Amino acid sequence: MNDIVLPDKAALLAKVKAVRDHWDRDFRPAGVEPVNAGEESVWDYPRPPILVPAPAAIMVKCDGHMIAQSDAALDMKETAGAPCPYLPPKHVRTDWLSPNGDMSICEWKGVGVSYDLHLPNGRSIKGAAWAYPDPFDDLSEGYAEIAGWFSFYPNKVECFVGDERVRPQPGGFYGGWVTDRIKGPIKGLPGTGHW
Repeated sequence: MNDIVLPDKAALLAKVKAVRDHWDRDFRPAGVEPVNAGEESVWDYPRPPILVPAPAAIMVKCDGHMIAQSDAALDMKETAGAPCPYLPPKHVRTDWLSPNGDMSICEWKGVGVSYDLHLPNGRSIKGAAWAYPDPFDDLSEGYAEIAGWFSFYPNKVECFVGDERVRPQPGGFYGGWVTDRIKGPIKGLPGTGHW
């Protein structure tokens, strides 16, 4: 990851600080699902997002190949979105991943770098994973802890929390992992862009 050229961190942070202030912390959409024992509402997650230990072991597979497996993953939880587990590089087949030049910017975490997955059977999957090589570190949430850690899109590979295969967050843009214990509505569908 050392050969990835990222935008200037200080300049980028100065630009996103204004965006952070536009969130209405009291907003809740119509139809928030009730939460029972053992469940979580994405509307109880904070903004800025927090990092917490994943509730179970995380596995990522594709075409019968184990891509990643960890019991040390950290869930990123942010208002309105499904959790995104980040896995330490030592638990990921990083030799099967290559940066593809695409980047995105999160006002909280910084610059996300997209990775293509190259399987031993010759199949390649564009943008199957992402990482934050140098996360913002101006807040107390500890995003620097996931520097270089990977998360995967469940609409591109098979992702599991424990024994449960997760569903992708609606809309295709966000990489949240939806399990039966997560209640919404979850952002991603048309009309939720302001969430």
